[in-house]
Amino acid sequence: MPRKLLISIIDDNESFRTALVEYLGSLGYIGHGFVSAEDFIAGDANISYDCVITDLQMPGMSGFELTRLLSARGSAASVIIITARAEPGLEVKATASGAVCLLRKPFETDVLIDCIERTAKR
Repeated sequence: MPRKLLISIIDDNESFRTALVEYLGSLGYIGHGFVSAEDFIAGDANISYDCVITDLQMPGMSGFELTRLLSARGSAASVIIITARAEPGLEVKATASGAVCLLRKPFETDVLIDCIERTAKR
């Protein structure tokens, strides 16, 4: 039996965050939601996440800043950045920050699951 992946979902939009946690749970993942990057950092002291899904633009620390911080701390978690922003060059910035995927809202859930599964095999 494959191990269950522990995934954090960081998004300041409560309904989106809750829906994504519930959806991932229905697929057998273990999802924990956080309202901000700061909330995640404060709450994950002893938890080792397999994957972090974070919104790009939030009050306080951005998804890019969080991704760089996790990398600097030596986190093994793969990071998926989600955004509604459409400007060019975001993919390059996401990769440079250490993210493995950048998904633009609205995205198909099967694209998200594919990205999660690819990151789990790293």
